[in-house]
Amino acid sequence: MSTSPDPAKPDLSSLRIGEGQRKSGKTGKRLGVFAAMLGVLVIVTGAVFAFRDQKPIVEVATVEKPATGRPALLNASGYVTPRRRATVAAKITGRVTGVFFDEGMHVKQGQILATLDDSDVRRALDSAVADRNSTQAQIMDYQVQLKNAEIELHRADQLQAAGVQSQEALDNARTSADSLKAKIALTKEQVAASAARINEAQQAVDNCVIRAPFEGIIVSKDAQVGEMISPISAGGGFTRTGVATIVDMNSNEIEVDVNEAYIARVEPGQPVTAVLDAYPDWQIPSKVRTVIPTADRQKATVKVRITIIDLEKYNFILPDMGVKVAFLENEKPAAKDQGKEKGPQAVAFIPKGAVRSDANASFVFLIREGKVERRAVSLGMDRGTEVAVMAGVLPGDSLVVKGPENLRDGDKVEIRQ
Repeated sequence: MSTSPDPAKPDLSSLRIGEGQRKSGKTGKRLGVFAAMLGVLVIVTGAVFAFRDQKPIVEVATVEKPATGRPALLNASGYVTPRRRATVAAKITGRVTGVFFDEGMHVKQGQILATLDDSDVRRALDSAVADRNSTQAQIMDYQVQLKNAEIELHRADQLQAAGVQSQEALDNARTSADSLKAKIALTKEQVAASAARINEAQQAVDNCVIRAPFEGIIVSKDAQVGEMISPISAGGGFTRTGVATIVDMNSNEIEVDVNEAYIARVEPGQPVTAVLDAYPDWQIPSKVRTVIPTADRQKATVKVRITIIDLEKYNFILPDMGVKVAFLENEKPAAKDQGKEKGPQAVAFIPKGAVRSDANASFVFLIREGKVERRAVSLGMDRGTEVAVMAGVLPGDSLVVKGPENLRDGDKVEIRQ
């Protein structure tokens, strides 16, 4: 007897997975894993080939022929700095009411640059003047009273001599005259004190006028009308501490940092050739003014200040311009050089960054048709940032000055422009 399915219970037989379906599912998973591994392998292989085909990027420099004349003992770089530079500020705190200059303007010593609000100090000045005038008027009144007191004293003296008036009356007249003289002397001192207060008030008024401390060029305009300025920083950064920066262009000089290992090659009065970064074709004759007698322990350098000879001829030299200098050898007397043979001369000076070394010798990498060529070099005198090459390269060669450490002879490279 067959039993019919119970309608109250669900039929789960339709959810059963057949054996064939199980095998086909496992096969699909295996194919997916294989495809993913194959894709990763293709990507890695492509990256490896792309990395192998990538050219290393290098920076190059051209070997230049050494300059004729006296040899350079040392090279350095620095900036043009004026010996006279000032940020012009006020002696008092006040609001700017007038600005009478602009950047690049030539000003003379004592020329008015700006004015501050002087309404309060002018009132104080007027009050001091009024006090002085009032005190001077008292002197005139006392002088009139003294003239009358002296007349009465003379009359009392005559009457007392005649026996008509007592000695007491004479003494009172004399006391009145002496008292008025003392009041006049006191009032004169008060007038002098009032004059001192007037000078003080006038100085406060003068402090509201800002003048140029010396002749020069305005290089920075730091305040505008309506702003507050003060000799000290105040107001949470909203108060200016100066109105302008002025530079004496006739005081421009060169300041360079020399490595302390080479400072013995520098001495005051030594000739120097300077080349501005902005004007590389100009060689400016200069000389060492002084060597600052202190060293920077962090940078291991010593500051050297260099005077530009005939500075007035080079009006294009501006403060903070970059400059490269070469310290030249002092000229020796000709008698000492007679009969002496000159030693080997350097064929070129190259940046020290271009020189590499191994266990055997020093070498450089030349650029030949997009490839690097290893070339052994014989080095000479060290000039700080440059080194002399006695043999191995020629003027006009292109050298690698910066690039990967693992460069090899014959590697293809890409030159950074």
